[in-house]
Amino acid sequence: MSTDSKGLTAWLTTEEPSSATHAAFQNAWHVWTRFASNPLGIAGLAIILLLVFVAIFVPWLAPYSPFDQNLREALVAPNGQHLLGTDELGRDILSRILWGSRITLSIVAIVSVIVAPIGLMVGCLAGYYGGWLDTILMRITESFLSFPSLILALAFVAALGPSLNNAIIAIALTQWPPIARLARAESLSLRKRDHISAVHLMGASNLRIVLGHIAPLCVPSVIVRITLNMAGIILTAAGLGFLGLGAQPPSPEWGAMVSTGRRFMLDSWWVGTMPGLSILTVSLAFNLVGDALRDALDPRQE
Repeated sequence: MSTDSKGLTAWLTTEEPSSATHAAFQNAWHVWTRFASNPLGIAGLAIILLLVFVAIFVPWLAPYSPFDQNLREALVAPNGQHLLGTDELGRDILSRILWGSRITLSIVAIVSVIVAPIGLMVGCLAGYYGGWLDTILMRITESFLSFPSLILALAFVAALGPSLNNAIIAIALTQWPPIARLARAESLSLRKRDHISAVHLMGASNLRIVLGHIAPLCVPSVIVRITLNMAGIILTAAGLGFLGLGAQPPSPEWGAMVSTGRRFMLDSWWVGTMPGLSILTVSLAFNLVGDALRDALDPRQE
């Protein structure tokens, strides 16, 4: 091995694994400290954790079944027995909202798991390789971005058929392009860094550089973006449910509940208002957490 190669290897392996782990822990703690200093971010995180708690333990938290009908108690206003009232079939709205949290959380989780890796890899490959690959991938990405996400999701669901699974697929197909554009922008700046050039000089393949060095550095930005996208995912899913293209009755999906409640808005306002407030609260929570994460992960906030 030449002297230059030995020096390069020593430079890249100067930091021991234990010290690297300690530095990573300190960095994570520093990020959490900055995040915790944002009261709105903490409030949003508390709401999301509450949503997760409710979704897990809803069989024990819901006072009634979300499907049992009692026409004698149809359109009952909020009272001590039904805290949020009942709908047109006498079903307890609070119970349906609590069970609907599972549907909302599952949509957000599944879509995020699908779109984050796809957007990250498309963006990293396009940004690092450039040339014809960048042109092809970005033209495909821009084709998806040229349509509003809800309109594009409507088109996919119309082609696939109305159901919750098809709605998840349609939403995932509309949510990866912004992540790809972000990852591409990050990769364009990272590929010029000295340590990337050093790894390339040591003989690492381009794919290994992308997977092992470029993509991990893009992850923080992707996390922030996907967190901010979660509010859009919830609103798109609610829009599909409102139009009857998402979860099908009698599933307690919040958008479908709002659609049902619009017929009774003047006389029984609680039927559509309560699930609408749930959508508003959870969407706002994800936006607050996304903003706080963006500030916490931004080195300019030091």
